[in-house]
Amino acid sequence: MEQTYRPRRKSSVRKYYVLLLMMIPGLVYLLINNYLPMFGLIIAFKDYNFAKGLLGSDWVGLRNFEYLFKTQDAYIITRNTILYNFCFIILNTAFALGIAIALNEIRSRFMSRFYQSVLLLPHLISMVIVSYLAYSLLSMETGFINKTVLSSLGIEGISWYSESQYWPFILTIISLWKGAGFLCVIYLAAIIGIDPEYYEAAKLDGASKWQQIRYITLPLLYPIIIMMTLLAIGKIFYSDFGLFYQVPLGSGALNDTTQVIDTYVYRALMNLGDIGMSSAAGLYQSVVGFILVLLSNYAVRKFNKDSALF
Repeated sequence: MEQTYRPRRKSSVRKYYVLLLMMIPGLVYLLINNYLPMFGLIIAFKDYNFAKGLLGSDWVGLRNFEYLFKTQDAYIITRNTILYNFCFIILNTAFALGIAIALNEIRSRFMSRFYQSVLLLPHLISMVIVSYLAYSLLSMETGFINKTVLSSLGIEGISWYSESQYWPFILTIISLWKGAGFLCVIYLAAIIGIDPEYYEAAKLDGASKWQQIRYITLPLLYPIIIMMTLLAIGKIFYSDFGLFYQVPLGSGALNDTTQVIDTYVYRALMNLGDIGMSSAAGLYQSVVGFILVLLSNYAVRKFNKDSALF
């Protein structure tokens, strides 16, 4: 077996040597950008001192993690990260499915493409621009909601950037507006790929439009829905930094409802200057995220294996 395998391997290398050479810059970048910085994980276990350097700083073991988890911050950032992302996954999936099914019913090709472009546009807008758009709506002095909507109703203006109870709804609406369009395009592409003969047979049997959606469209979309959901679960501990920091303008008064792991690590590093604790929080995020990615990958493989049996 070895004598027949080695020549084949050498011939494959000769055949694809150009592609292998093209792959080298990407591998070098991956090594420098993703793997070499992992040496810095030891900062999470040290009382980092700029004068002593990385290796010379005092080793404190798990003290940074102990300090992190003894404070209320660990509970708040973990709670917010998990609950926000689960809410985003459920709502974005539901709205994207509904919009995709509605777009599939539009017979005008031009209008269908137009609506797809309009829905996809927010996904392409930078979160910095989104933060300014949100500020133009929520500003206490010049915001559209305070100066136009609430004033016309005789309601006193609200200081949105100091009232934390409103922000779970604001962030959810912005996430839905920005993310549902991208998912909608994916689900619409899957719907278009469904064989029209299923719907024709259903019409001959007297099935209503709702019955066609319930018994044909949704069951045939289950694989792509599960796939996209599991991919989102694998990234659940990596929140959108721009959404949770730039949109609330970094307001400390909103930390109870806008603070997630990403923003906590940034604030701990920039405001407190505590490199050790911020590194511990980042390592905690990475480890839990890595576990979720593995579990999601296992679930996807198991689902694909089970699906292949039918």
